[in-house]
Amino acid sequence: MTVISRDVVSPDLRTTLKALKLGQMLDTLPDRLTLARQQKMTHADFLELVLADEVTRREAKSASLRARAAGLDASMRLDTWDQTAAVRYDQQLWNELASLRFLDGPHGALILGPVGVGKTHLACALGHIAVRRRRTVHMAPAAKLFKRLKAARLDNSLDAEMRRLTSVDLLILDDFALQTLDGTETTDFYQLCVERHQRASTIVTSNRTPEEWLSMMADPLLAQSAVDRLASTAHELIIEGESYRRRQKPSITHRHNNTVSLDHHNGDHHDHS
Repeated sequence: MTVISRDVVSPDLRTTLKALKLGQMLDTLPDRLTLARQQKMTHADFLELVLADEVTRREAKSASLRARAAGLDASMRLDTWDQTAAVRYDQQLWNELASLRFLDGPHGALILGPVGVGKTHLACALGHIAVRRRRTVHMAPAAKLFKRLKAARLDNSLDAEMRRLTSVDLLILDDFALQTLDGTETTDFYQLCVERHQRASTIVTSNRTPEEWLSMMADPLLAQSAVDRLASTAHELIIEGESYRRRQKPSITHRHNNTVSLDHHNGDHHDHS
């Protein structure tokens, strides 16, 4: 069997690349040199190849940093979604959402369903797609976001925080209406909906329907006004099925030496919610 050796990068070239802040090229440059020699590339073609590698690398790093700043879970991307999960949803609608055309409306999306079916994962995946397309995104659990707004009142930073939340291209409120909203939280939700209505896109994930949200808020009039604005311009993706986490539940297995151990059911270990 023929063994193809990798080309070696000289110490002088290593020093030069690091001086130009191109040190990460060293991870792939030996393979690229080998490929160039095998395919007898011209100098221009080889230069284009290695520079394209660097652009791709920098884009990926930049997207990763922006995703982290946006509050997106790095593990909840489209490519990490478990296709074998026993859940059902409108695939055509999901494909439409994944295209991000709804951001141009601007429209929103309500991702609804019981606990553990992957609502958070799908919403986060949309956030990652948006970040890669250089759209501004902010994702947060609804309860933490409302808590943050309450804290902003104490240091007079509420206006700045609201401007930040109302100006992003895509706001993702996760696990909305898990608990009842008090008067302040209801007011903040209303203000977010009013400020973002027909100006920017909002995704909400929830175990409850929009009709159930009304009874979860302190002020019925503000609740009705906010929910009407949000729901009237949003796609509604309903996910049905059993909780994904049940597949990760420990089970007891007996071994030949009469000892008992805890195993986990087979399945992907990403935490859908």
